Amino acid sequence: MAYQAYNQPNAYNRPNLEQIFSSVDKDRSGQISADELQRALSNGTWNPFNPETCRLMIGMFDSNGDGAINFGEFQALWQYINDWTTCFRSFDLDRSGNISKSELKNALTQFGYRLSDGFYDILLNKFDRSHNNSINFDDFIQLCVVLQTLTASFRDADTDRDGVITVGYEQFLTMIAPMVLKERSRRAS
Repeated sequence: MAYQAYNQPNAYNRPNLEQIFSSVDKDRSGQISADELQRALSNGTWNPFNPETCRLMIGMFDSNGDGAINFGEFQALWQYINDWTTCFRSFDLDRSGNISKSELKNALTQFGYRLSDGFYDILLNKFDRSHNNSINFDDFIQLCVVLQTLTASFRDADTDRDGVITVGYEQFLTMIAPMVLKERSRRAS
């Protein structure tokens, strides 16, 4: 039973979260993994959510670090997805169900980022899984969370807040390792 997060009605026909949670908690453990979460969500294209986005979100809401979320954490994650849905819709100006390069530029500029055209091409290359020069809802969430995480690491090193840092190679690795290693370790489990 996939729930289509992007096209969900806002206040009308609120889904029964207990029913959704129970339907994907196949082992009846009272927790759902990233794989189970993926079965609960659709990205607006009737395809399952990006598994990396699911792992990323599980990691954000998994309070005890066991790689799964309980029902309370699922409710918080569901609200998080609803908030991203509202955000996504506000930038999907052509109502195509995905974010084009120009819509992405608009979104990230409104978020406070000032990036080059070449960097937007890199972002599209990395997060456009359908290879149609646009980004689906779930990939947009992942892009924004990754960009925010990397920006926070950069800001920690930018002590004088001038937008420039000088770091050694090992310091750079230390800055990005928690995100990269967390992603890799989840794939292994």
